[in-house]
Amino acid sequence: MSTIQPLRWGLVGPGTIARRFADALGVVPGARLVAVHGGRPGHAEAFTARWPATVHHELAALLADPQVDAVYIATPHSAHAQAIAAALDAGKPVLCEKPLVATAAQARAVVARAAERRVFLMEALWSRFLPSWQQLRAWLEAGEIGTVHAVQGTFCLRLPFDPASRLFAPALAGGALLDIGVYALSLAQWVMQAQGGGEPEGFDVTGTLAPTGVDLHLATQLRWDGGAVAQFVIGFDGAADNACRIHGQRGTITLQPNFWECTRVTLQRRGEPGQTLELPLRQNGFEYQIEAATACIAAGQLENAAMPLAQTLAVAELSDAMRQRLGVRYPFE
Repeated sequence: MSTIQPLRWGLVGPGTIARRFADALGVVPGARLVAVHGGRPGHAEAFTARWPATVHHELAALLADPQVDAVYIATPHSAHAQAIAAALDAGKPVLCEKPLVATAAQARAVVARAAERRVFLMEALWSRFLPSWQQLRAWLEAGEIGTVHAVQGTFCLRLPFDPASRLFAPALAGGALLDIGVYALSLAQWVMQAQGGGEPEGFDVTGTLAPTGVDLHLATQLRWDGGAVAQFVIGFDGAADNACRIHGQRGTITLQPNFWECTRVTLQRRGEPGQTLELPLRQNGFEYQIEAATACIAAGQLENAAMPLAQTLAVAELSDAMRQRLGVRYPFE
């Protein structure tokens, strides 16, 4: 029998990603959507026609709703910090879409606020909780490929340029790095942490900017003490296989395409037949992070051990440094 306690969610930002969250709630025991807040007229009403819940036209009203136990935030990146702060001040545990916030300064502020208010806060880096990523972690911790020397991957999509889109608008914290690059940076961090490593000691990055001034495409290499590297190509302007390979002394582990949502993972040790595991999702993949957050909240914990706030902060600092080198600055900084 499941030990997960019933939890009633309020949702802020009923867009595309929020639909995935709402669908996943259906397979999490005891979890249900009870309230929705959307900034655009009619947006929340349209959302609740598919996923029934109370509509609140003001964020303050959703946060004051006694039926809401926890809050999931799925607004554009630029609005995360304000919504997180309001939820924490209301005493509501927060699961917020990646990246947690748009800048390192905002990250430091919301993490400090969560600690001061003693309220749970977690970045919704859902991939870490997938069965395939958990298998990767288990193989790494068991030493199946020995010491990791390199992580190599791509996350490239061909997307039409729209200056008003959240993906390309500086005022909405657009750009490939924050929107999809966070998966790559967080994966590299997680892999090295499984080996007992810390944060990278340095990095190189080069890229191309969109006409709006946000990053359209970038290539980066992270460097660790001891010589390990992580290399990624990330962009909104092309195609790639979008797999990720972790190379060690004795072999390679591959997260098959698309690595951030994959259900197939392969272990290939030198001189041995490859082993590929098929690890299907129960729903769409979001259910695992919801269960993880729910368990933490039920236990009275302030953060999740698999997605700790210190690692969120480190990726935010690294992202800031990369944007500075690329020449990307948001108008609200």
